[in-house]
Amino acid sequence: MRRLTVVQLLPALEAGGVERSTLEIAEALVRAGHRAIVVSAGGRLVAPLEARGARHVTLDIGRKSPVTLRHVPALRRLLREAGADIVHARSRLPAWLGWLALRGMRAARPHFVTTAHGLNSPSRYSAIMARGERVVCVSETVRDYLQQHYPATDPRRLVVIPRGIDPAAFPRAPLPDPAARARIAARHPQLGGRGPLLLLPGRGTRLKGHADAIALLADLRGSGLDARLWMPGAVQAGRAAYLAELAGLARVARVEAALAITEATADIAQAYAASDLVLQLSRKPEAFGRTVIEAHAVGRPVLGWAHGGVGELLRALQPQGAVAPFDQALLAATARRLLAQPQPPPAGTMQAFQLHAMQGATLALYQSLVGE
Repeated sequence: MRRLTVVQLLPALEAGGVERSTLEIAEALVRAGHRAIVVSAGGRLVAPLEARGARHVTLDIGRKSPVTLRHVPALRRLLREAGADIVHARSRLPAWLGWLALRGMRAARPHFVTTAHGLNSPSRYSAIMARGERVVCVSETVRDYLQQHYPATDPRRLVVIPRGIDPAAFPRAPLPDPAARARIAARHPQLGGRGPLLLLPGRGTRLKGHADAIALLADLRGSGLDARLWMPGAVQAGRAAYLAELAGLARVARVEAALAITEATADIAQAYAASDLVLQLSRKPEAFGRTVIEAHAVGRPVLGWAHGGVGELLRALQPQGAVAPFDQALLAATARRLLAQPQPPPAGTMQAFQLHAMQGATLALYQSLVGE
Protein backbone atom coordinates (compact mmCIF):
# COMPACT_ATOMS: atom_id res chain seq x y z
CA MET A 1 0.00 0.00 0.00
CA ARG A 2 1.27 3.47 -0.84
CA ARG A 3 1.71 6.13 1.83
CA LEU A 4 -1.30 8.47 1.81
CA THR A 5 -1.85 12.05 2.89
CA VAL A 6 -5.40 12.51 4.12
CA VAL A 7 -6.84 15.92 4.99
CA GLN A 8 -9.97 15.90 7.15
CA LEU A 9 -12.19 19.00 7.25
CA LEU A 10 -14.58 19.94 10.07
CA PRO A 11 -15.73 23.16 11.80
CA ALA A 12 -13.86 22.82 15.11
CA LEU A 13 -12.26 20.38 17.52
CA GLU A 14 -14.19 20.95 20.73
CA ALA A 15 -16.32 17.87 21.50
CA GLY A 16 -18.82 15.52 19.90
CA GLY A 17 -19.14 12.43 17.76
CA VAL A 18 -17.80 14.04 14.57
CA GLU A 19 -14.72 15.24 16.42
CA ARG A 20 -14.20 11.84 18.05
CA SER A 21 -14.32 10.09 14.67
CA THR A 22 -11.85 12.61 13.25
CA LEU A 23 -9.30 11.80 15.95
CA GLU A 24 -9.88 8.08 15.61
CA ILE A 25 -9.21 8.10 11.87
CA ALA A 26 -6.20 10.39 12.27
CA GLU A 27 -4.76 7.97 14.83
CA ALA A 28 -5.33 4.99 12.53
CA LEU A 29 -3.68 6.79 9.61
CA VAL A 30 -0.56 7.65 11.60
CA ARG A 31 -0.35 4.14 13.06
CA ALA A 32 -0.44 2.71 9.52
CA GLY A 33 2.37 5.01 8.36
CA HIS A 34 0.25 7.61 6.56
CA ARG A 35 0.08 11.39 7.03
CA ALA A 36 -2.97 12.83 8.79
CA ILE A 37 -3.85 16.51 8.54
CA VAL A 38 -6.94 18.08 10.12
CA VAL A 39 -8.26 21.53 9.20
CA SER A 40 -10.59 23.29 11.63
CA ALA A 41 -11.00 26.42 13.73
CA GLY A 42 -9.26 24.62 16.58
CA GLY A 43 -10.42 23.76 20.08
CA ARG A 44 -9.57 21.69 23.12
CA LEU A 45 -9.04 18.49 21.10
CA VAL A 46 -6.17 19.92 19.05
CA ALA A 47 -3.62 18.82 21.67
CA PRO A 48 -4.89 15.19 21.79
CA LEU A 49 -4.94 15.16 17.97
CA GLU A 50 -1.33 16.30 17.71
CA ALA A 51 -0.31 13.89 20.46
CA ARG A 52 -1.47 11.11 18.12
CA GLY A 53 1.01 12.30 15.49
CA ALA A 54 -1.40 14.24 13.27
CA ARG A 55 -0.98 17.83 12.08
CA HIS A 56 -3.58 20.52 12.70
CA VAL A 57 -4.05 23.57 10.46
CA THR A 58 -6.18 26.37 11.88
CA LEU A 59 -8.73 27.76 9.42
CA ASP A 60 -12.22 28.85 10.47
CA ILE A 61 -13.98 26.82 7.77
CA GLY A 62 -17.15 26.24 9.77
CA ARG A 63 -18.27 29.83 10.35
CA LYS A 64 -21.58 30.38 8.57
CA SER A 65 -20.75 33.67 6.89
CA PRO A 66 -19.90 34.69 3.30
CA VAL A 67 -16.46 35.80 4.53
CA THR A 68 -15.62 32.15 5.16
CA LEU A 69 -15.18 31.74 1.41
CA ARG A 70 -11.94 33.67 1.71
CA HIS A 71 -10.37 30.50 3.07
CA VAL A 72 -10.79 28.60 -0.23
CA PRO A 73 -7.46 29.77 -1.74
CA ALA A 74 -5.59 28.96 1.48
CA LEU A 75 -7.19 25.53 1.61
CA ARG A 76 -6.32 24.87 -2.04
CA ARG A 77 -2.73 25.94 -1.39
CA LEU A 78 -2.53 23.59 1.61
CA LEU A 79 -3.78 20.65 -0.46
CA ARG A 80 -1.18 21.31 -3.16
CA GLU A 81 1.73 21.81 -0.77
CA ALA A 82 0.83 18.77 1.33
CA GLY A 83 0.37 16.57 -1.74
CA ALA A 84 -3.03 15.48 -0.46
CA ASP A 85 -4.42 12.22 -1.79
CA ILE A 86 -7.78 12.39 0.00
CA VAL A 87 -9.91 15.29 1.23
CA HIS A 88 -12.43 13.97 3.75
CA ALA A 89 -15.17 16.45 4.72
CA ARG A 90 -17.28 15.75 7.79
CA SER A 91 -19.64 18.75 7.85
CA ARG A 92 -21.56 20.79 5.31
CA LEU A 93 -19.80 24.15 5.16
CA PRO A 94 -16.29 22.62 5.32
CA ALA A 95 -17.43 20.24 2.57
CA TRP A 96 -18.47 23.17 0.37
CA LEU A 97 -15.12 24.86 0.92
CA GLY A 98 -13.29 21.62 0.19
CA TRP A 99 -15.29 21.09 -2.98
CA LEU A 100 -14.61 24.65 -4.18
CA ALA A 101 -10.90 24.26 -3.43
CA LEU A 102 -10.77 21.05 -5.46
CA ARG A 103 -12.56 22.63 -8.41
CA GLY A 104 -9.61 24.98 -8.86
CA MET A 105 -7.06 22.17 -9.01
CA ARG A 106 -6.25 20.90 -12.48
CA ALA A 107 -3.43 18.41 -11.88
CA ALA A 108 -3.01 15.95 -9.02
CA ARG A 109 -6.48 16.65 -7.70
CA PRO A 110 -7.17 14.75 -4.45
CA HIS A 111 -10.14 12.44 -4.15
CA PHE A 112 -13.17 13.87 -2.34
CA VAL A 113 -14.81 11.85 0.46
CA THR A 114 -17.67 12.94 2.71
CA THR A 115 -19.16 11.40 5.82
CA ALA A 116 -22.87 11.89 6.55
CA HIS A 117 -22.83 11.88 10.34
CA GLY A 118 -26.39 13.15 10.71
CA LEU A 119 -29.85 13.36 9.16
CA ASN A 120 -29.55 16.95 7.95
CA SER A 121 -32.64 18.74 6.63
CA PRO A 122 -32.80 18.07 2.86
CA SER A 123 -31.69 21.12 0.87
CA ARG A 124 -29.23 22.23 -1.80
CA TYR A 125 -26.92 23.24 1.04
CA SER A 126 -27.05 19.77 2.62
CA ALA A 127 -26.72 18.05 -0.77
CA ILE A 128 -22.94 18.58 -0.70
CA MET A 129 -22.67 15.67 1.74
CA ALA A 130 -23.89 13.35 -1.03
CA ARG A 131 -21.35 14.62 -3.59
CA GLY A 132 -18.31 12.73 -2.44
CA GLU A 133 -16.69 10.20 -4.73
CA ARG A 134 -17.45 8.01 -1.76
CA VAL A 135 -20.03 8.96 0.85
CA VAL A 136 -19.51 7.27 4.20
CA CYS A 137 -22.86 6.61 5.89
CA VAL A 138 -22.66 5.90 9.62
CA SER A 139 -25.69 3.59 9.41
CA GLU A 140 -28.14 1.99 7.01
CA THR A 141 -30.57 4.65 8.22
CA VAL A 142 -28.33 7.39 6.85
CA ARG A 143 -27.84 5.58 3.54
CA ASP A 144 -31.59 5.16 3.08
CA TYR A 145 -32.13 8.81 4.01
CA LEU A 146 -29.64 10.02 1.39
CA GLN A 147 -31.12 7.77 -1.28
CA GLN A 148 -34.60 9.07 -0.49
CA HIS A 149 -33.73 12.77 -0.56
CA TYR A 150 -30.95 12.79 -3.18
CA PRO A 151 -32.14 10.16 -5.69
CA ALA A 152 -29.62 11.30 -8.34
CA THR A 153 -26.78 10.01 -6.15
CA ASP A 154 -25.25 6.80 -7.48
CA PRO A 155 -25.98 4.24 -4.73
CA ARG A 156 -22.62 2.58 -5.44
CA ARG A 157 -20.91 5.64 -3.97
CA LEU A 158 -22.70 5.21 -0.63
CA VAL A 159 -20.66 3.10 1.78
CA VAL A 160 -22.00 2.12 5.20
CA ILE A 161 -19.28 2.16 7.88
CA PRO A 162 -20.86 2.07 11.36
CA ARG A 163 -19.26 4.03 14.17
CA GLY A 164 -17.15 1.89 16.47
CA ILE A 165 -16.12 1.91 20.11
CA ASP A 166 -12.99 0.72 21.86
CA PRO A 167 -14.12 -2.28 23.95
CA ALA A 168 -11.31 -1.57 26.43
CA ALA A 169 -13.04 1.72 27.28
CA PHE A 170 -16.31 -0.10 28.02
CA PRO A 171 -15.37 -3.29 29.89
CA ARG A 172 -18.09 -5.82 30.44
CA ALA A 173 -19.54 -5.78 33.95
CA PRO A 174 -21.73 -8.26 35.85
CA LEU A 175 -25.46 -7.62 35.85
CA PRO A 176 -26.19 -6.33 38.41
CA ASP A 177 -22.97 -4.70 39.59
CA PRO A 178 -23.49 -3.80 43.29
CA ALA A 179 -20.04 -2.20 43.62
CA ALA A 180 -20.61 0.17 40.73
CA ARG A 181 -24.08 1.00 42.05
CA ALA A 182 -22.66 1.77 45.50
CA ARG A 183 -20.09 4.16 44.01
CA ILE A 184 -22.79 6.05 42.13
CA ALA A 185 -25.10 6.14 45.16
CA ALA A 186 -22.29 7.59 47.27
CA ARG A 187 -22.28 10.63 44.97
CA HIS A 188 -26.03 10.71 44.38
CA PRO A 189 -27.83 9.19 47.40
CA GLN A 190 -31.23 9.28 45.69
CA LEU A 191 -29.91 6.55 43.36
CA GLY A 192 -29.35 4.06 46.18
CA GLY A 193 -31.68 1.29 47.26
CA ARG A 194 -32.35 -2.20 46.00
CA GLY A 195 -34.66 -1.32 43.14
CA PRO A 196 -33.50 -1.07 39.52
CA LEU A 197 -31.53 1.91 38.27
CA LEU A 198 -32.50 3.40 34.91
CA LEU A 199 -29.92 5.47 33.02
CA LEU A 200 -30.64 8.10 30.35
CA PRO A 201 -27.40 9.80 29.26
CA GLY A 202 -27.86 12.86 27.04
CA ARG A 203 -27.47 16.60 26.81
CA GLY A 204 -30.07 19.03 28.09
CA THR A 205 -32.54 19.23 25.26
CA ARG A 206 -36.12 18.02 24.77
CA LEU A 207 -34.93 15.95 21.83
CA LYS A 208 -33.28 13.49 24.23
CA GLY A 209 -36.60 12.43 25.77
CA HIS A 210 -36.05 13.33 29.43
CA ALA A 211 -39.77 13.91 29.93
CA ASP A 212 -40.54 10.43 28.59
CA ALA A 213 -38.03 8.96 31.03
CA ILE A 214 -39.62 10.78 33.98
CA ALA A 215 -43.05 9.52 32.92
CA LEU A 216 -41.63 5.99 32.73
CA LEU A 217 -40.14 6.31 36.21
CA ALA A 218 -43.50 7.44 37.58
CA ASP A 219 -45.26 4.49 35.93
CA LEU A 220 -42.78 1.95 37.31
CA ARG A 221 -42.88 3.38 40.82
CA GLY A 222 -46.65 3.60 40.67
CA SER A 223 -46.78 -0.14 40.04
CA GLY A 224 -44.76 -0.79 43.21
CA LEU A 225 -41.26 -1.04 41.73
CA ASP A 226 -38.60 0.95 43.62
CA ALA A 227 -37.04 2.22 40.39
CA ARG A 228 -34.52 5.08 40.31
CA LEU A 229 -33.48 7.25 37.35
CA TRP A 230 -30.22 9.01 36.57
CA MET A 231 -29.99 11.53 33.71
CA PRO A 232 -26.32 12.59 33.40
CA GLY A 233 -25.61 15.35 30.90
CA ALA A 234 -28.95 17.12 31.25
CA VAL A 235 -27.41 19.88 33.39
CA GLN A 236 -25.74 22.31 31.00
CA ALA A 237 -24.94 26.00 31.05
CA GLY A 238 -27.79 28.09 29.67
CA ARG A 239 -30.42 25.39 30.20
CA ALA A 240 -31.89 26.62 33.50
CA ALA A 241 -35.42 26.98 32.11
CA TYR A 242 -35.39 23.45 30.74
CA LEU A 243 -34.09 22.03 34.01
CA ALA A 244 -36.83 23.86 35.91
CA GLU A 245 -39.34 22.29 33.54
CA LEU A 246 -37.98 18.80 34.23
CA ALA A 247 -38.00 19.48 37.98
CA GLY A 248 -41.65 20.51 37.69
CA LEU A 249 -42.53 17.30 35.85
CA ALA A 250 -40.79 15.25 38.53
CA ARG A 251 -42.58 17.14 41.29
CA VAL A 252 -46.01 16.61 39.72
CA ALA A 253 -45.20 12.92 39.21
CA ARG A 254 -43.88 12.70 42.80
CA VAL A 255 -40.60 11.09 41.79
CA GLU A 256 -38.12 13.82 42.88
CA ALA A 257 -36.66 11.60 45.60
CA ALA A 258 -35.85 8.84 43.07
CA LEU A 259 -34.35 11.06 40.37
CA ALA A 260 -30.88 12.55 39.78
CA ILE A 261 -30.47 15.15 37.03
CA THR A 262 -26.78 15.96 36.78
CA GLU A 263 -23.96 17.20 34.63
CA ALA A 264 -22.31 14.70 32.31
CA THR A 265 -20.23 12.08 34.08
CA ALA A 266 -16.53 11.67 33.36
CA ASP A 267 -16.90 7.89 33.67
CA ILE A 268 -19.83 6.87 31.51
CA ALA A 269 -18.68 3.22 31.50
CA GLN A 270 -19.14 3.08 35.28
CA ALA A 271 -22.56 4.70 34.87
CA TYR A 272 -23.58 1.92 32.50
CA ALA A 273 -22.21 -0.70 34.92
CA ALA A 274 -24.21 0.76 37.82
CA SER A 275 -27.46 0.67 35.87
CA ASP A 276 -29.92 -2.13 35.23
CA LEU A 277 -31.52 -0.67 32.11
CA VAL A 278 -30.27 2.02 29.72
CA LEU A 279 -32.78 4.29 27.99
CA GLN A 280 -32.47 5.81 24.51
CA LEU A 281 -35.59 7.92 24.04
CA SER A 282 -34.58 10.57 21.50
CA ARG A 283 -37.70 12.25 20.16
CA LYS A 284 -36.05 12.84 16.79
CA PRO A 285 -34.55 9.94 14.83
CA GLU A 286 -30.78 9.84 15.23
CA ALA A 287 -28.25 8.87 12.59
CA PHE A 288 -26.62 6.18 14.70
CA GLY A 289 -27.11 5.85 18.46
CA ARG A 290 -23.73 5.28 20.10
CA THR A 291 -25.43 4.83 23.51
CA VAL A 292 -26.80 1.48 22.34
CA ILE A 293 -23.43 -0.05 21.50
CA GLU A 294 -21.69 1.46 24.53
CA ALA A 295 -24.31 0.01 26.87
CA HIS A 296 -24.24 -3.36 25.12
CA ALA A 297 -20.45 -3.51 25.38
CA VAL A 298 -20.77 -3.14 29.16
CA GLY A 299 -23.51 -5.78 29.13
CA ARG A 300 -26.60 -3.66 29.72
CA PRO A 301 -29.96 -4.05 27.98
CA VAL A 302 -31.29 -0.97 26.21
CA LEU A 303 -34.86 0.25 25.93
CA GLY A 304 -35.54 2.75 23.18
CA TRP A 305 -37.85 4.22 20.59
CA ALA A 306 -37.58 2.14 17.42
CA HIS A 307 -36.77 4.83 14.89
CA GLY A 308 -33.65 6.08 13.14
CA GLY A 309 -30.26 4.62 13.91
CA VAL A 310 -31.31 3.59 17.41
CA GLY A 311 -34.13 1.46 16.04
CA GLU A 312 -31.74 -0.03 13.49
CA LEU A 313 -29.25 -1.03 16.18
CA LEU A 314 -31.90 -2.43 18.49
CA ARG A 315 -33.40 -4.52 15.70
CA ALA A 316 -29.95 -5.95 15.00
CA LEU A 317 -28.70 -6.39 18.57
CA GLN A 318 -31.67 -6.54 20.95
CA PRO A 319 -35.11 -6.52 19.30
CA GLN A 320 -36.94 -6.98 22.61
CA GLY A 321 -35.83 -3.48 23.65
CA ALA A 322 -37.34 -1.69 20.63
CA VAL A 323 -40.65 0.12 21.25
CA ALA A 324 -42.91 1.87 18.74
CA PRO A 325 -42.10 5.60 19.03
CA PHE A 326 -43.93 7.50 21.76
CA ASP A 327 -46.13 4.64 22.96
CA GLN A 328 -45.67 5.37 26.67
CA ALA A 329 -47.80 2.46 27.87
CA LEU A 330 -45.84 -0.03 25.76
CA LEU A 331 -42.59 1.55 26.94
CA ALA A 332 -43.51 0.91 30.58
CA ALA A 333 -44.69 -2.63 29.87
CA THR A 334 -41.46 -3.41 28.00
CA ALA A 335 -39.37 -1.92 30.82
CA ARG A 336 -41.12 -4.12 33.37
CA ARG A 337 -40.51 -7.19 31.24
CA LEU A 338 -36.80 -6.42 30.75
CA LEU A 339 -36.32 -5.70 34.46
CA ALA A 340 -38.21 -8.82 35.55
CA GLN A 341 -35.92 -11.08 33.51
CA PRO A 342 -32.60 -9.23 33.28
CA GLN A 343 -30.43 -10.65 30.51
CA PRO A 344 -27.20 -9.01 29.38
CA PRO A 345 -26.85 -8.78 25.59
CA PRO A 346 -24.59 -11.47 24.09
CA ALA A 347 -20.99 -10.26 23.89
CA GLY A 348 -20.40 -11.76 20.44
CA THR A 349 -22.80 -9.39 18.67
CA MET A 350 -20.47 -6.38 18.97
CA GLN A 351 -17.80 -7.26 16.40
CA ALA A 352 -19.16 -4.98 13.67
CA PHE A 353 -19.25 -2.01 16.02
CA GLN A 354 -15.68 -2.04 17.31
CA LEU A 355 -13.31 0.84 16.72
CA HIS A 356 -10.74 -1.17 14.80
CA ALA A 357 -13.43 -2.29 12.35
CA MET A 358 -14.45 1.31 11.62
CA GLN A 359 -10.84 2.44 11.27
CA GLY A 360 -9.89 -0.46 9.01
CA ALA A 361 -12.88 0.00 6.73
CA THR A 362 -12.19 3.73 6.36
CA LEU A 363 -8.52 3.26 5.51
CA ALA A 364 -9.47 0.53 3.02
CA LEU A 365 -11.88 2.98 1.39
CA TYR A 366 -9.08 5.55 1.03
CA GLN A 367 -6.79 2.98 -0.56
CA SER A 368 -9.49 1.82 -2.96
CA LEU A 369 -9.98 5.36 -4.25
CA VAL A 370 -6.26 5.92 -4.78
CA GLY A 371 -6.06 2.55 -6.52
CA GLU A 372 -8.74 3.62 -8.97
